Amino acid sequence: MAGLLCCAATAQAQIFRYQGPDGRLYFTNLPPPPAARPTVVMRPALAAARLVAQAPVLPLIHRVAQQYSIDPRLVQAIITVESNFDPHAVSRAGAQGLMQLMPDTAARYRVVNPFDPQANIEGGIRYLRDLSLMFPSDLRYVLAAYNAGEGTVQQYGGIPPYPETQRYVERVLALYGALMPPRQGKIYRYRTTSGSILLTDTLR
Repeated sequence: MAGLLCCAATAQAQIFRYQGPDGRLYFTNLPPPPAARPTVVMRPALAAARLVAQAPVLPLIHRVAQQYSIDPRLVQAIITVESNFDPHAVSRAGAQGLMQLMPDTAARYRVVNPFDPQANIEGGIRYLRDLSLMFPSDLRYVLAAYNAGEGTVQQYGGIPPYPETQRYVERVLALYGALMPPRQGKIYRYRTTSGSILLTDTLR
């Protein structure tokens, strides 16, 4: 069964964010249904300010992501959710920088200074690449592992029952769909016969 995940919007349009009755987050250029939970509206000025914050590192994201065969739009969505493009961000758990690397992850990928955008992005993308190889059949598992650790996903055989991780996966997927080029139009979400989730711009 196909379901519309997200629809791209023009730079001048308002972007509406709301949580549906199924608990998922939706980003759309259309007003949400009346029954939706409280809505947060991102106006053009705010959207433009966010683009200004992203601009210095976008070329870096594209270059490094392509080097490791990762979609740069996915990296951009992850950074938005992780740090909102603040290179000095530090979480309560101790994650640092743009891609919020934990100290042990930074050490694993030899990131000496996690607050250096280039080092942080390369370390995060290398970790994302390894997770993609570890969980090749489902992007949700990759994102859950990035948030909660690959051992946790392996332990539960999928997305762990942590509300924070479940919200994280939905937010990144929603933003990832929103970053697709306008020419692709709607992004459809399917569940395959094996139970995996497939995102595509093709109606099946």
